[in-house]
Amino acid sequence: MRVLLTGSNGYVGRRLLPELLSQGHEVICAVRDAMRLGLDANTLQLITIWEVDFLDEVHFENCPENIDIAYFLIHSMSSSTVNFDEMEAKTAYNFNQYSQFMNVKQVIYLSGIVNDPLLSKHMLSRNNVEKILSEGQHNLTVLKAGIIVGSGSSSFEIIRDLCEKLPVMITPKWVLTKTQPIAIRDVMNYLIGVQNREDCFNQSFDIGGPNIITYKQMMQLYAKTRRIKLAIITVPIMTPKLSSYWLYFVTSTSYKLAMNLVDSMKVEVICKDNRLQKMLNIKPISYVDAIKLAFQKIEQNLVISSWKDSLTSSRLTHNLSNYIQIPNYGCLKDSKKMKIDDVNQVLDNIWSIGGDKGWYYGSWMWQLRGFIDKLFGGVGLRRGRTSPTHLDNGDSLDFWRVLLADKENKRLLLFAEMRVPGEAWLEFRIDEEHYLHQIATFRPKGIFGRLYWYSMLPFHFFIFNGMIKRIANSK
Repeated sequence: MRVLLTGSNGYVGRRLLPELLSQGHEVICAVRDAMRLGLDANTLQLITIWEVDFLDEVHFENCPENIDIAYFLIHSMSSSTVNFDEMEAKTAYNFNQYSQFMNVKQVIYLSGIVNDPLLSKHMLSRNNVEKILSEGQHNLTVLKAGIIVGSGSSSFEIIRDLCEKLPVMITPKWVLTKTQPIAIRDVMNYLIGVQNREDCFNQSFDIGGPNIITYKQMMQLYAKTRRIKLAIITVPIMTPKLSSYWLYFVTSTSYKLAMNLVDSMKVEVICKDNRLQKMLNIKPISYVDAIKLAFQKIEQNLVISSWKDSLTSSRLTHNLSNYIQIPNYGCLKDSKKMKIDDVNQVLDNIWSIGGDKGWYYGSWMWQLRGFIDKLFGGVGLRRGRTSPTHLDNGDSLDFWRVLLADKENKRLLLFAEMRVPGEAWLEFRIDEEHYLHQIATFRPKGIFGRLYWYSMLPFHFFIFNGMIKRIANSK
């Protein structure tokens, strides 16, 4: 079958793609920026890429035709705290127009459970998207999930951050809200299982795991599974705004996403409908088993996708390709080069930079810069990296975004998503004469940009000198 996969560089989309390919489907990946897909060369040969932004005006140039199944995995919750619902509605309206042109037979939409009458803005938006999609000229199947648990999922990583970093927590009362987490493995089974089933056409199903527990119990079970001590003290005085700041500073989430998550966590998310589980004969795994499976992937460095890689700051306002050509005019640079002996070892060092390994030199200065970035609403260093040794175009790397990870041509290019009065690039490349080049480029905005650069020169002197030496010589 011809399958259209929207949101294919998102957390669920990246997991679903290999499942679809293993079934022998012809897959068209719909993405705003082809460079953000971050797929290996073999996978790229198996798919077709359709660059489209469903927020833009609809045009049918290069639009695929005769699609059997389309997966709608688009959401904008991390983009805004104000108008993400308007963005999601516009996306759905535009998708319907494309769907009619493509003659889509079935649309499968992954939404959220909306059984409580007091819905958050996030869930009201998801509900509205479902209503809009149901008006399209296609058969709609809606799967409504709660908390998704898996290596790299936002819920799992946030709970992981909280439990691993805070042995004692003072928490808001929303941690007593009940939810029904589901393993990412089971989500995949449902998404695949409803394909082309007429008894699932124009139907909506709740999907969840076997456990109905509170967020507090989720953290306690995580701590028990990981054999770490955890004390949770619940207080009624933490406002949603204060709770959002608490999540923002302790975890790797953005403030916008934290606000929307807190808003959603005040509402119970429990399945009222288990029909699909029986129809597809799926036996969902427990929350504890989902945690264990997630850590098996983490420990084996087999995390396929992370929600942090699809989360961008407002600094990247265009496609990655708009930033790959590093400007020269009006820019300030710090360029260093060093002769190296072992090219492969140095490449491995470059491809391992950031995350738990750090930046090779002046760790406390990088951490301080990350903390300052957090104070001013930036992403800080807490996003880390998805894999300790592998990088793809579009990956998040602490407070950088990978613009180009070309190991064959020995070049890594990063763009800063930290809060700076300008635009910053960091490039590593090895030339044919075996010289390692490390180039920091900054295009300042106004006088404050230049003042920022010159005020950082003493730190740059130590950091960049130390970094290139360690990268060139570390084994």
